[in-house]
Amino acid sequence: MTADAGAPVLSVKNLTTAFRVDGGWKSIVQNISFDIAPGETLAIVGESGSGKSVTSMSIMRLLDPAGSRLEGSIKLDGRELLTLSEADMCLVRGRDVSMIFQEPMTSLNPVFTVGRQIGEVLMRHKGLSKAEARKAALAMMDRVRIPNAVTRIDEYPHQFSGGMRQRIMIAMALAARPRLLIADEPTTALDVTIQGQILDLIKELQREEQMAMLFITHDMGVVAEIADRTLVMLRGAQVEAGTTENIFARGTHPYTRALLAAVPRIGSMQGEAQPLRFPEVDPTTGEIKPLPPVASQVSGRGGPLLSVRNLVVRFKSGSDIFGRPTGVVHAVENVSFDLLKGETLSLVGESGCGKSTTGRAILRLVEPKSGEVLLDGMNVRGLAHAEMLGLRRSGQMIFQDPFSSLNPRMTIAQTVMEPLLKHKIVDRKGARDMAAELLRQVGLDPAMLGRYPHEFSGGQRQRVAIARVLGLKPKLIVADESVSALDVSIKAQVCNLLMDLQERYGIALLFISHDMAVVERMSHRVAVMYMGEIVEIGAREQIFTNPQHAYTKKLLSAVPVPDPARRGERRRQPIEELRNPIHPLGYEPPQREWSEVMPGHLVMSA
Repeated sequence: MTADAGAPVLSVKNLTTAFRVDGGWKSIVQNISFDIAPGETLAIVGESGSGKSVTSMSIMRLLDPAGSRLEGSIKLDGRELLTLSEADMCLVRGRDVSMIFQEPMTSLNPVFTVGRQIGEVLMRHKGLSKAEARKAALAMMDRVRIPNAVTRIDEYPHQFSGGMRQRIMIAMALAARPRLLIADEPTTALDVTIQGQILDLIKELQREEQMAMLFITHDMGVVAEIADRTLVMLRGAQVEAGTTENIFARGTHPYTRALLAAVPRIGSMQGEAQPLRFPEVDPTTGEIKPLPPVASQVSGRGGPLLSVRNLVVRFKSGSDIFGRPTGVVHAVENVSFDLLKGETLSLVGESGCGKSTTGRAILRLVEPKSGEVLLDGMNVRGLAHAEMLGLRRSGQMIFQDPFSSLNPRMTIAQTVMEPLLKHKIVDRKGARDMAAELLRQVGLDPAMLGRYPHEFSGGQRQRVAIARVLGLKPKLIVADESVSALDVSIKAQVCNLLMDLQERYGIALLFISHDMAVVERMSHRVAVMYMGEIVEIGAREQIFTNPQHAYTKKLLSAVPVPDPARRGERRRQPIEELRNPIHPLGYEPPQREWSEVMPGHLVMSA
């Protein structure tokens, strides 16, 4: 069906979605209404649990009809979707309306090549033959800028990087040239440079096809770059809607102001000597909580707390018919830095650059091939197994996903008490009292001790992970993407908590992240990693105001800016994947040369 001139592609009126809970119906989305015109982008924003994704799944009719109930009206080009049979709806999905999901690895079939999966859409909805579908799939892969598409069309999803997998998802979604594209958090899990490329690509393809787009996200920087209009959701209800410019400049609802106030902005730290706490806004009143500046506790007396010299980590790769390795992954190459007591050093870079491996190698969670690691006077690489308990007390790690790092069968009390008992810090009776106090320190109610991890939100689970670490009174915490998956306001709270604990206890923090705006606000110094090597290191202000290495400049230029006036701009970054870190056996990287731009600001020569 063809829409009338000026008519909306999608019209949603009084949509209410309810789920069956304990024999009754609970409304998750309540009376949502909006229209999207051809070529227009509407962003739905809000935190996890606000109903954003349920709204998109309702439009696609992907919810189980046995456990869900939809009321209201959803019209696509004037055609009511709620009254269509499932067979008719199957024809609509992929042809008239398509969806890009947040995690492409779980959305793509791992046993089929990417070419076959793109071609399947065309064979199903366009009636193409297998040969015609393959040719069209190759054209789509070229269109979404997959390098060397001719050879990669027969590869499987696991052979692509996260950014390239997301491009395959976009190719599948756009193969049948739909009227409406729904993008559900399509860039949340991506590195900042890949995110910038994907946003540019989506905008360009939308302009060519005049598609309507529903973009779901909690990243207000992305909203500013891509959305014509914005709808704000809170607890399943629509609390504010309008043009993106008006929402950003004159948002009236307290929750809208809370979301905007919590967004870190690149460049906001110029002239600041110390890290700054993130603004926290009471979503009920909209008032910004007064937060004191971070008092400097950095101390180099007695030398650095952590000293890393020429750290190398390599992994075997592939095997011949005799089981012998055929290559080596050069994960970390010749990395050196110092970290002082009470200091935050951020390691930044794209996925695969060696950030996480560096953090794990420092704590002997992976074994380095060579190099020296001194932590609080201990030679980490020289410790025997029986001496590792001392290392675990001095250095602890917070992981990205607290749900997978917390045992789902253990209560929060057991989780927080376990390291206290293992290290014999207190007896069992004292451990429960200490666990209650640790929960208070991270802003949780001690009454929650009897709960299990699945009963907490993502932000609360991360607080539990921090409480578990804090009980050992570590001198070093390695925070590995510990706030990357959190909503913007929860991210602000967890970052503030880490800075508060650092100030109170003088903890050194190795903060691993690809979120440059968060890094700028939290760091004393920054080290930029590329292909396993540190290519630039210096004070925060040196890196952000005077970047020298081409890769550092690329990272900074890709950060989404929460300014709707920049919506029409394109980054025009070259589309490329991270170089392959796998080398033949016996390969040794070239010797690197460094130049000192300013005292403490070192850059690897090209």
